[in-house]
Amino acid sequence: MNNKPNIKIGYLNITDHLILGVTERKILKRDEIFKYSNIETRSFVDWGTLSIAFSRGDINAAFMLAPLAMDHFRKGEDIRLILLGHKNGSVLITNKSANINNINDFKGKDVLIPFHLSIHNMLLHKLLKDNNMEMGIGKDVEVQTVAPSKIPTYMEIDKQGKIGGFLVAEPFGSNVIKAGLGDEFELSKNIWPDHPCCVLVIKTDIIRYFPDAVQELTNSLVKSGKFIKNNIKEAARIGVFFLNQDIDVIERVLTSPADRITTDNLMPQLEDFEKIQDYITKEMGSIHEKINLEEFVYTKFAEEAGAT
Repeated sequence: MNNKPNIKIGYLNITDHLILGVTERKILKRDEIFKYSNIETRSFVDWGTLSIAFSRGDINAAFMLAPLAMDHFRKGEDIRLILLGHKNGSVLITNKSANINNINDFKGKDVLIPFHLSIHNMLLHKLLKDNNMEMGIGKDVEVQTVAPSKIPTYMEIDKQGKIGGFLVAEPFGSNVIKAGLGDEFELSKNIWPDHPCCVLVIKTDIIRYFPDAVQELTNSLVKSGKFIKNNIKEAARIGVFFLNQDIDVIERVLTSPADRITTDNLMPQLEDFEKIQDYITKEMGSIHEKINLEEFVYTKFAEEAGAT
């Protein structure tokens, strides 16, 4: 098979996926020439539609929530996790209308998350559990799943304060703060320091038949992650176009504090995924069947790319 494959990569308009935007910009400006593949990026509004598109082959690679990616593998899809998209990067925001001053004030409120199979769901569960609270229908805190881009609208229309807040990827938390609708309560990095969240998964056929193409892509993404760390303003400008977000908001996400989100440490660590799998199966019951993580997580390309 000598033809260059089209690697179609799905993503959401969140800063978690900015490394893909940097790689796309390098290709468009011809700062990088991809010899072994054609790269196409496709933006999705929510995780559900991205997940469906990946399953039916509309895209053959995706930046995806780690627990969701694990569930795709559990269901028998022939895919591999080859790289992290970032570490940290999410925030718990309180709704100003809800008058939340401490963790106990969330009792009786709803909290919004972007998807049920997500690090956000896990981190919220852990935060509440550590404070002797339970989440679920009829419990201390109820959870609603809402597309990240729609969360600011939910906050705007909730004048009664039924929604206590939300835990989601940036920049939507910072957008709500900028609009005067919410306040920062906790950064995800403080709940689990250096936690993974979104990962790059790819169909195994692409790996099998076009390994040079996968290596080329991985090399570029790892470089893009380091570029973001060392070129904040330029990375933010790229984010304006790739993520359709305001430059001041992106700069805030990348700098306040410096490890609010990190992109220069993209090597997948098996123990991180063991921690995720153990928690969502034992503590939450979100998934009842474990997967073979050593088969799912494939680090060869990240190692060759010099990921750390």
